[in-house]
Amino acid sequence: MKYDYDLFVIGGGSGGVRAARFSASMGARVGIAESRYLGGTCVNVGCVPKKLMVYSAHYQQDFENARSYGWTTGEAVFDWSTLITNKNREISRLNEAYRKLLVSNKVEIFEEHAKLVDSHHVRMGDKTVSAAHILIATGGWPHIPEFPGSEHAIGSNEVFFLDQLPRRVIVVGGGYISVEFASIFHGMGAQVTQLYRRDLFLRGFDTSVREHLRDQMLEKGIDLRFNTDISRIDKQDDGSLTATLKDGRKLEADCIFYATGRRPMLDNLGLDNTSVKLDQLGFIEVDDAFQTADPAISALGDVIGRVQLTPVALAEGMALARRLFQPQDYRQVQYELIPTAVFSLPTIGTVGLSEDKARESGHRLNIFESRFRPMKLSLTDDQERTFMKLIVDADTDRVLGAHMVGPEAGEMIQGIAVALKAGATKAQFDDTIGIHPTSAEEWVTMRSATRED
Repeated sequence: MKYDYDLFVIGGGSGGVRAARFSASMGARVGIAESRYLGGTCVNVGCVPKKLMVYSAHYQQDFENARSYGWTTGEAVFDWSTLITNKNREISRLNEAYRKLLVSNKVEIFEEHAKLVDSHHVRMGDKTVSAAHILIATGGWPHIPEFPGSEHAIGSNEVFFLDQLPRRVIVVGGGYISVEFASIFHGMGAQVTQLYRRDLFLRGFDTSVREHLRDQMLEKGIDLRFNTDISRIDKQDDGSLTATLKDGRKLEADCIFYATGRRPMLDNLGLDNTSVKLDQLGFIEVDDAFQTADPAISALGDVIGRVQLTPVALAEGMALARRLFQPQDYRQVQYELIPTAVFSLPTIGTVGLSEDKARESGHRLNIFESRFRPMKLSLTDDQERTFMKLIVDADTDRVLGAHMVGPEAGEMIQGIAVALKAGATKAQFDDTIGIHPTSAEEWVTMRSATRED
């Protein structure tokens, strides 16, 4: 059978665009449908605008510290509208860049909702196209639980388009997004309370990292409340919000921001018209090659619920393109040793096993930790402390994990990730000469183990 396309992609986010344009560069006829915005969550309402806001929030600390280095400036005044206007302009530029990438690779773009008719056909409005292979890369969507007054809360889609900076903010959640936005709002001058229903945020991260970030956020003045949740929200006559907690206490706020997880975006997708199966959490089931239960349909990115990070979706998109159209170069995506950063203030950078996971895996460990005040703060009153940690297999000397909380943690961990991927040992770290004076040299100067098994 002759098809209109060799590959049709539903979803124009990071993974979908990567799969589309590289498949096309390999000679495939490719179409892509995106009903909202090219670039998906990351570019539009995710990591890119969030990082711009993190930069903005950090300037408050920079202005304060500059005086200790001889700089005299007028009173720093933050203008939310300027930030949002400039952010929107940059996002528009990136949207156009994504468009050009697709067009230059001769990918046909459909800017409307796509629905599966069957395993080989997709309908968009009154137009139906056929494809030998279909890729679902529709990403995720913020989830706000339903309870009395939950309609007054906002999620990550809305937070980037607020008309003004709220004076009092309640952030609900304990993952990446909640921790990051608690830091962002605080850095911009808002009064921030973060609520989390468990004992400590960032579940899955190294415990030492979680505890260190908690202490630093408390030191900065963020009101952290664990084992706490909201039972209802009431809107007042003046537009403010009253959150009633499950223990009966009340909190007043101008904005209540929920970052309590994301669900796969499968609304009105037509999966019932195919043999695609979902797992118990509602994500699309795929094998190691991103093949669904339907032989003609693949899926990747947040919609499969594995590692929900943009670089992972990019790697998955490249792998899929190679599997379909350049199989001699195909390699499975490796999910071990994925570096990641949490752009809280201070920032987390991490790669490899946490101490708990390493022990669960049966390793005997040597733990190396360092806590210190960065040199950049030595002339200031800022008491922020950096934390670094290496987790080492006691029998092989191989470094199993590296974790950091502090300035430029994400930048540093990228290089450390290469070393761990190559199987670096602690002895090789020790034999590497550091760059002085930097915080980075601490990675190669932690000589004495903090704990030994």
